[in-house]
Amino acid sequence: MKKVALFTALFFASATLASAQMNMEQDKSKPPLSPPASAECKFSDGKTIKVDYSSPRVRGRKIFGAASDKALVPFGEIWRTGANKATTFVSDANLTVGGKDIPAGSYTIFTVPNPDKWTLIINKKTAEWGIPYKYEADELARVDMQVSKTSAPVENFTIAFDQAGSKCTLRMEWENTRASVEIAKK
Repeated sequence: MKKVALFTALFFASATLASAQMNMEQDKSKPPLSPPASAECKFSDGKTIKVDYSSPRVRGRKIFGAASDKALVPFGEIWRTGANKATTFVSDANLTVGGKDIPAGSYTIFTVPNPDKWTLIINKKTAEWGIPYKYEADELARVDMQVSKTSAPVENFTIAFDQAGSKCTLRMEWENTRASVEIAKK
């Protein structure tokens, strides 16, 4: 009788584990809610800037606004600038970002959105999840970003570069907002 009970328990445990594993495999087949994305600026000498981030979707939500309006990204608060892991910013060139000198290297970027101006934070701390932000001591620079409205709603959070000669403009767009800052190779 004990052998039958033990066999039955092992059978149900195995079935439960197999079912859980199948569910995990099925979940991997679903597209992520905030898929990985990247943007790159390539200078004429082959030096590059690359940004890797996760791209969340609006999905009917209020994105930027007052915390009291239940905005996903409240004005005046540090945002991981994407979803999931912190957004990475890697350059093999020395740069000037918004007038601040940034040596070649690997960084994370965060932003502080506001209605009339965003602040870009370039931080030396890498491989972070993104929130909560507790890395003030590792900040390399804070620079102002220009803000404007997009011509049409932007469903997918997007980071891109607009290149002109030895300069790139880092551009972020989501919902109805565009934030940008000029980056020059030194």
